[in-house]
Formats: sequence, C-alpha cells, structure tokens
Amino acid sequence: MPTNLVINDKLIENARRIGKHATKTAMVTEALNEYILRRKQIGILDLFHAVDYDPKYDYKAQRKRR
Repeated sequence: MPTNLVINDKLIENARRIGKHATKTAMVTEALNEYILRRKQIGILDLFHAVDYDPKYDYKAQRKRR
C-alpha cells in the first residue's frame, strides 16, 4: 500500500545507515515493527501489580512438600 509521508531526509538517511538497510522502505518497516513491539511490551508492564494475591497464601508451604 503506497503511502506518502513527509519525514526529515537527514533523519531517514541516518536511521537507514545505522540500521544497515538497503532501502528507506526496509528501514521504515523495521522501525514500525520495533515501535509496535515496544508498545506491546509497555502494555505488558502495565499489567504488573494488577493482580491481587490472597494475603493468606503461604508460598513457603509449597517448598516444604518436596
């Protein structure tokens, strides 16, 4: 799907060189994939401390059974 974007040429060229991409399209595609992965990771981090544990649960009891 062709898309026209106005992006700073120096920024694009610098990112293409650093990422060792042959084309601007390859660089933009990888950048978008990395952006998506990063946002998903942030979403997962938001889940930490979202689970309420039973204060009566004795995790050490599991160790004693062995």
